[in-house]
Amino acid sequence: MKTVNLLKALGIAVCVATASSAYAQASDAMAPADTAAAPAANSKSMHQADRKLGRDVRRALGRAQGFNVSNVFVRARSGAVTLTGTVPQGSMIQQAADVAKGVPGVTSVSNKITLGVRGGGGGGS
Repeated sequence: MKTVNLLKALGIAVCVATASSAYAQASDAMAPADTAAAPAANSKSMHQADRKLGRDVRRALGRAQGFNVSNVFVRARSGAVTLTGTVPQGSMIQQAADVAKGVPGVTSVSNKITLGVRGGGGGGS
């Protein structure tokens, strides 16, 4: 009788140990998926913030007195703004940088705008 009770107790102990080991492995298997989802969500929100900042800078350039924004492109990444494209007047190059620096959220400006030559008659792509 004592042997039967001892075997039952051992059987229960083995079952508990096996179940807790399986639970621990299942928890570990879930952890990478959880941590992978967090950066993806964070990446998506950062991408949205970058797009919003780029739109804000472009809108500010469009409102700037005498600034032609038609051939200027704005890219934002974590507060760093890059301006590219062409403007018809040299004074607009510095004006673009100054306007971009004044937009909330902009931490730095890389101004790669060049002076564009106005072509006559056109067509282009």
